This record gives sequence, C-alpha cells and structure tokens, in this order.
Amino acid sequence: MDISIITATFNSSATISDCLRSVDEQTSPSEHIIIDGASTDNTLEIVRRLSPTARILSEPDHGIYEAMNKGIRLATGDIVGILNSDDFYAGPQVLEKVLRMFRESGAEALFADLVYVKPNNLDQVVRYYAGAGFTPEKFAWGWMPPHPTFFVRREIYERFGLFRTDYRIAADYELTARFLARHRVRYAYLPEVIVRMRTGGLSTRGLRSNWILNREILRACAENGISTNMLKVYSKYFRKVAQLFQRPA
Repeated sequence: MDISIITATFNSSATISDCLRSVDEQTSPSEHIIIDGASTDNTLEIVRRLSPTARILSEPDHGIYEAMNKGIRLATGDIVGILNSDDFYAGPQVLEKVLRMFRESGAEALFADLVYVKPNNLDQVVRYYAGAGFTPEKFAWGWMPPHPTFFVRREIYERFGLFRTDYRIAADYELTARFLARHRVRYAYLPEVIVRMRTGGLSTRGLRSNWILNREILRACAENGISTNMLKVYSKYFRKVAQLFQRPA
C-alpha cells in the first residue's frame, strides 16, 4: 500500500518550502504531485530545487478544485491525501501512521486533527480543529472532518467522483458529505494533530466568503440527502469559538 500527496500551487513561493520539506521528511515515502496554475513567481523553481522527484504539472486552471481533480487523476498511490501549499505536516511520521491506520482498520477514508497557526509564527497555535466526535450526522450542523487531514483510497474517488468545480468554496464539504454521509464510506479517526495550517485560507476571508460558504453548505446537504437548515449550519460557529481556547493534549 502506498500513498500519493497532491499539492495545488499558484504563486506560492512564500509558503511552499515548508509544505515540500514536510512531505520530503516523511519516514514513509510517497508520491508528491504538484499541480501548478501557471505561477508567475518562482514557485516552480523552489519545487524543483527542494523536491526534485516531485511530479509537476503546470498550466492554467479554473481554481483549486480543478487543480485537485487533476492531481487525483494523475495519482498512482492506493491512498490519496491533499496538502495545501501553505500547510505542512506536523511531524515526519504522519504518513507512516496514516498508512498503518488504513491497514489495521480496513477503512476507506481517514481523518485526524489539525491546528491553525499564525502565518508569521508557525509555532503559535491559534485554533485547534479536532476530528474527534465527528459522525456523518454532524454534516447537518455544518460540521465536517478537517479536510487537510482527510485521506481516501483512490478507488473511492473512482467510484463516487471528484471535487465539484461548480462550488466556489465548499467543494471539500460537498465531497466529504457525498463520501461519508451519502455513500457511507467506512472511515477511521487518527487521534492526533497531523497538519499545521496557516490562518487566512479561502473559507476564512471575511463575511462575504462566509456567506458563500454557508449557502454552499446548505446546497451540499440538499444534494446529498442531508436534512438541515440555516440555523443548524450557523450553529457551527459556537464550536469554532470553543476551538480558539482548546489545545491538543
């Protein structure tokens, strides 16, 4: 059993080094696929210098979800994980532990915990996003497993489809809802922080982005047979506030 990691990049020179090193330092080897949206900075130069064995595809695209789909189609590993260009693994044994959990549990998907860190101080945790306690019923309450920690057997993408590119922000929510709630893909939870994520991502950029996100969450639930309403979806912010004060054990 082996693993493919997909990273979508576009003018990511400021952060890509941490991402690349965290993959290259893993004790379990992996295929690293870089899908670049025709960057105009030195992103590709950094990739080629730091990760000479990475597979690179660089061409214009229509956004991060199309890029992720390209990577999934290129992947040869039994397991597929997605690591954003401004995120990085929390330690060198992450992929080894992920593969062990897949083998021992027989799961078709896996998720874990992550922490958000300050972009200018990667050791300062500002939010702890744990996957503990998640069940597919929680989608109705606007809750999904931490997507940067989400690993899936490649055959599941082949059976149930890729990211929906007609979603602007919540395609990851729709995909996990489709896999875990609609198709009841067997999943396992790895109880530790495996990803450190810089704050300031696509779904956390102000009121308009949050409005779009929540409208898309409602749509994703409707399209995957999950009964919910706006009040339920917005209740997730109480959990997010609590995450600001929680820390990993």
